[in-house]
Amino acid sequence: MDLSEVIYTVVEVLIAVSCCLGNMLVILALWTSKSIQQPTFCLIVSLAVADFMVGCIAIPLAVMVDGRVNTSFYSCVFISCVVILLTLVSVLSLVAIAVDRFLRVYVPLRYKRTVTQRHSWFVVAACWLVAIPLSFAPMLGWYKQETVSVNSTIVCQFIAVIPMSYLVYFSFFLCHLIPLLIMAVMYGYIFCTIRGNLREKPGNSVQTQSYNYLRKEKQLAGSLCLVLALFALSWIPLHIMNCIVYLGGPNIVPEAAFYVGILLSHANSAVNPVVYAFKIQKIRTAYLKIWRRSIACGEENQGSQTSQTTDNNLSNNINSVVKNE
Repeated sequence: MDLSEVIYTVVEVLIAVSCCLGNMLVILALWTSKSIQQPTFCLIVSLAVADFMVGCIAIPLAVMVDGRVNTSFYSCVFISCVVILLTLVSVLSLVAIAVDRFLRVYVPLRYKRTVTQRHSWFVVAACWLVAIPLSFAPMLGWYKQETVSVNSTIVCQFIAVIPMSYLVYFSFFLCHLIPLLIMAVMYGYIFCTIRGNLREKPGNSVQTQSYNYLRKEKQLAGSLCLVLALFALSWIPLHIMNCIVYLGGPNIVPEAAFYVGILLSHANSAVNPVVYAFKIQKIRTAYLKIWRRSIACGEENQGSQTSQTTDNNLSNNINSVVKNE
């Protein structure tokens, strides 16, 4: 293993740990604060679960399919499909969040009746169920035919079993680019509608409440739009490099550039919890509550240990006095 592979592996491990810890904190914060009962935050939890699984499953598997292990051909295809699955779940979760925000602005009076917690959990399940057949298309025959070796093992490499035609036409154009464009249009509509309504200055208490409500909606939509923008900036460079390789040839893009693109795409799952902390008030408040509880528990444990030590010392002193007498 040369120096570049060591650096790549170490950075992947750091990203994986950050993904697991950060997104576990998001899930715990929303669960304990009961914000998960609200449809939008229910969908954010789904995205956090996908990001958490990127850290604990996708990144280790991505390191494995970089030519580190020998497997059967179909085992290598299966591992590669699992890596694709979690990315696709993230895309579908972002689409669900964008649709939720769009309905919040487009039909504000019917929103609470239309979008319930039950409907949100149904959408979460649909995101995962739809992502499975789409991401496992290579298992159904869309793999590199020339790599098939049924009776022997192969050095498992992602690009050796997953064809560029699948990554460019299906994964990028159909499953990433089109949803991103649709979400951009929806967020554009959301901001234009809210901005137009905010131009009307409130004249009474009802209008003031509506004004404050729209400001909160704009802030939340802006935060979620930032999550979408970071996702696009993290993944599009890798997809563009795939397009260049597919259309121009395998030697045009340096191997180091691909590794940087892979690291950038994985780092997106570690960045989201930071965005939530700085941009979404409810999640930031839940973070602080968990932090205060952990400090209080630490002080309580330290106090109990101190009192126990004091009691032990006192009992030892009493025993020594009794023996002397």
